[in-house]
Amino acid sequence: MDILFIWPKGQMPFRTEYNQNSLFFRFISRYIAFRRPMTYSLLSALTPNKHNVTVISGEFKDISFDEKYDLVGITTTTLLANVAYSIADEFRRKGTKVVIGGWHASALPEEAKQHADSVVVGEAEETWPQLLIDFENGKLKPFYIPQRPANLELIPYFQNVYPKERGMGIHATRGCPNNCRFCSITNMKLRKIYRKRPIPDVIEEIKNSTNKVFAFQDASLTIDTNYSKELFRQMKDLNKKFVAMGNINNLGNDEELLKLAHEAGCYTWMVGFESVSQESLDDVGKKKNIVKNYSKWIKKIQDNNMGVEGAFIFGFDGDGPKIFEKTDEFLRKNDLKMPFANVLTPYPGTPIFHQFEKEGRIITKDWSKYDGHNYVVFQPKNMSPEELLNNVRKLEKKWHNNYRSVNRMLRSMKFGKNNFFEVFAVEFGWKFKKINPFNE
Repeated sequence: MDILFIWPKGQMPFRTEYNQNSLFFRFISRYIAFRRPMTYSLLSALTPNKHNVTVISGEFKDISFDEKYDLVGITTTTLLANVAYSIADEFRRKGTKVVIGGWHASALPEEAKQHADSVVVGEAEETWPQLLIDFENGKLKPFYIPQRPANLELIPYFQNVYPKERGMGIHATRGCPNNCRFCSITNMKLRKIYRKRPIPDVIEEIKNSTNKVFAFQDASLTIDTNYSKELFRQMKDLNKKFVAMGNINNLGNDEELLKLAHEAGCYTWMVGFESVSQESLDDVGKKKNIVKNYSKWIKKIQDNNMGVEGAFIFGFDGDGPKIFEKTDEFLRKNDLKMPFANVLTPYPGTPIFHQFEKEGRIITKDWSKYDGHNYVVFQPKNMSPEELLNNVRKLEKKWHNNYRSVNRMLRSMKFGKNNFFEVFAVEFGWKFKKINPFNE
């Protein structure tokens, strides 16, 4: 059976439009970890070898609909849902069976079913192999919903379906027990359950990767610090460099974790600060982030020779017009490797979406505007949508003006060449609008 997997173009947490065959990209990718979505790396590994698998990425115009496939699989976030649906509709019009899954389909399976023969809801470790069997027997079900969380001890090694040394990531854990009301993880009940892969499996996968630099794709690698410490101990002699996401409170309060992370090859921690307003943090369920401790926690990470990237979200109900100036003042006082400004976006299935919908504050359900960056899709409590968006854009211009960009690059050099080249790539991308961060 011939199976086609499609990524709607732009489907990655930090979207890039760099030509992957260019000399610039090939040079820069030796030093920085491009974060690639890993769904098809896993699905390819779960697909029996008797089937032929092809993976492509593109917009509607990039897809060759005349190629013959037995089954087309599409996974999508909310932002790319409209693109995914248009691609799915065209394949179905030509008689090809289509399966849709991913964050958005899991939140709105009935909507996704209007454009697909079958919808995979949530984790696919158990449902995808069964779906293939059912398809071969002509008994494809309309929905595939797992009844229990995937056992990470049984999942196969991920297959690198991307070009050599171009962004293979690693998963050590899955899930997040924190219930931040804006986070997409909250729309998948089983996905919230925190689980860990056997450390020997993770080590073996890292060893087998041709990448010298990679990204841990875990929601947070600091939830079970004892697990992470042992993982880092066993990574010490692998001669790899990596970035990981972590909770600022766990990082700032565990000197041993920081020391072991650096020795294992960590050069950057990506941190969701979310806000410098304690009221806003408390309101959205991120009470472990203590604003008054941010500065000392950042310094502790940097004292262990690792950079800190910070994500900030604007538009919480506790945010007033002064939040922008307050955040900029915080960044001027703290030496973050890279700040990212995001507009609060209530993604379907999240508690904050349900709240805003109940209150009549959802302005649009045009999913192409749910990018967390260029649009405001809800009515903020203490400002207008235009005021929120304009102030976020002003902040970005401040943060990425020539002086601050150059200064950030120079200051990042003290944390090693990987940090320098990563800041250089992001700033270069910002100037030419080739990088667009979003927070789904």
